[in-house]
Formats: sequence, C-alpha cells, structure tokens
Amino acid sequence: MQELKTDIRNCKREDLELFFQKNNLPKFRAHQVLDWIWKHHELDFNKMTNLGLSDRKLLERNFYISQIEIIKEKTSIDGTVKFLFELENNKLVEGVLIPQLKRLTVCISSQAGCSLACNFCATGKLKLYRNLNAGEIYDQVFLINEYAMKKFNQRITNIVFMGMGEPLLNFKNVLTSIDYITDPNAMGMSAKRITLSTVGITKIIKKIADMKPNFNLAISLHSANEQTRNSIMEINKTNNLRDLQSSLDYFYQKTKIKPTYEYVLLKGINDSLQDAKDLIEFCRKTPSKVNLIEYNKVANTPYEKSDPKTTQLFIDILEKNNILVKFRRSRGEDIGAACGQLATQNK
Repeated sequence: MQELKTDIRNCKREDLELFFQKNNLPKFRAHQVLDWIWKHHELDFNKMTNLGLSDRKLLERNFYISQIEIIKEKTSIDGTVKFLFELENNKLVEGVLIPQLKRLTVCISSQAGCSLACNFCATGKLKLYRNLNAGEIYDQVFLINEYAMKKFNQRITNIVFMGMGEPLLNFKNVLTSIDYITDPNAMGMSAKRITLSTVGITKIIKKIADMKPNFNLAISLHSANEQTRNSIMEINKTNNLRDLQSSLDYFYQKTKIKPTYEYVLLKGINDSLQDAKDLIEFCRKTPSKVNLIEYNKVANTPYEKSDPKTTQLFIDILEKNNILVKFRRSRGEDIGAACGQLATQNK
C-alpha cells in the first residue's frame, strides 16, 4: 500500500545511496534515479530505462512519487495565465505565469491555504490545509515551464514565491525545491532569478541569512506604522516592525542582498503623506528597494485601490528621498490571478 511507502522525492541522495547499498546494488543507482526524477521529470519507475527490471521493481515496492497535475487554466486579457493544480488528497493550489516583454515570471505556491489571515488577501481567508513538499513546489515550476516552452517557445526567466501560503512556515521544503530548481543536473536556473516573499517571520529570516542564500528576499510590508500594520496583518503582533527591521539588517549584513519591500496601496489606509514618510524612515535603516503594488479587489473586504493622484504623490515623495521604487500594476485581475487574489475562485 502507498501509505507504507516513502515518497522518493523526500529522500536525500545519501539516504537513497544507502538504500541501494543495503540491497547489494551500487550506490550510483541513486544518481540515476534522481536524474530521472528531477531533470527529466519522469514519475514512473518503469520508464527509467537505464535501470534493470529488478531494480525498478525494488523501487516500486519501497517508494512512490507524489504527483500534481494541471486541471484547469485561464488566460487573462493581458496574457497572464492562471493554473489550478491538484495535489494528492484532492487539495488545490494555484500558480501564475506572467509574460512581460522578454521576461516570463512564474508565481508559485508553497502551502495549500494559509494560516496568516492578512485582511486584504484572498488566500488569507482560507484555512491552512498543509505544507507542500519539495516535489510539489518543483512540479509547479516544471509544468509551467513546459507550458511556456510550448506557448512562447521560451523558458521561464524568473520565479517568485508569492502564491498561496507563507514560504518561511515551510522553509525546509521551499529551500529543498530551490536547490533542485537551481541544480545544473535538474532545471539549472540561476538563484538570482528567484525571489522568496514573506510577511516577515523574523527568526527564520535570520536562520536563512546564516545559510548564505543567493536568492532574493521580498517582505510583504504594506505599512511602516505599527498600529496600521497590526490592523491589516495579524503577523505584526508577534513579529513587529522593530524586530523585522533587526532581522533584515542581519540578513543584509550576512548576505549583502538588498531586501525588497512589497507595499500594496490601500485607499485611506496606508497611502497618506505620513505613511510615505514612515516608509522612507524604515527604508533608510537597511539598504533596500520598494515595489508599490496596485491593490486588486478581493470579495467581502472593505479595501479599495488608491486613486491615481494619491499613488503618484506617494511615488514622488519616495523618489525625492532617493528611495528606489517601482510601481507594479495589476496583471490578471480579470481571472483572479493578480496579487492577493489567489483562491478567490477555487476554495
């Protein structure tokens, strides 16, 4: 029964080498199997043709390979594509492909659901069902890349962990998936093209800093005022701005990677002149940059996007104070694929 077997993609190379040695087989079989699974995305032991029949039967008796599949896709009028993935046990997650000039950016999920309940985010209205394992995270990237090759004749160029869930609450599986995504013997992407987005789990930010990562870090900040951030992001009550600032300074000192602050502009909530000044002060404490994000409507929430004049004034004051800032307009809003909208159409 599958329940008694181990998902082979959760095994470390050393564990698999030991398994083959215990069964009187050369340990290089582990390299062959992992090459099939991660580089060629072969999920059927019987199709691993450089293994003998007895070796394949041995694998089948002891292991299985978890699989996800695309069960639905939608294309926006702006070209953005949203994918609905089905996991084991019928759980669902969503991923997004965003075509932009020469860039093909993939937004992927790290958890089925979310436990953080940010007020303005659709995913936060779901409960957390479970963490995704490294293979399920990897599969999203692999399958969307296959789609991109067929649709655009181009590989994906960038990956953002900004889909469903909080990556740092599943950081071991997330880091393992990044290892395989960047492995030359698997997908071989540059880590510099990967951005991990978090609401700011301060202890884990420091832990990752000690690992000397070379991927990018983005912080879902959305306010540099304690009271305002408390009101829209529950996480701020346990990971406040002072502690977050300390962890980001530690991260920068260890890695020299500038964090990016993501800031969704909410009308009348965090878009005032004082809010801009608070953000400027926060940015000056650690080398950083800011992505201002256009709010995307989520059902049953009171929030609205800032008007164009207020938005431009906010951008202007940041630029006048030498803050590196970009404004990200909505992509895929008509199909529920924009920032903060994932899971609005598929509970």
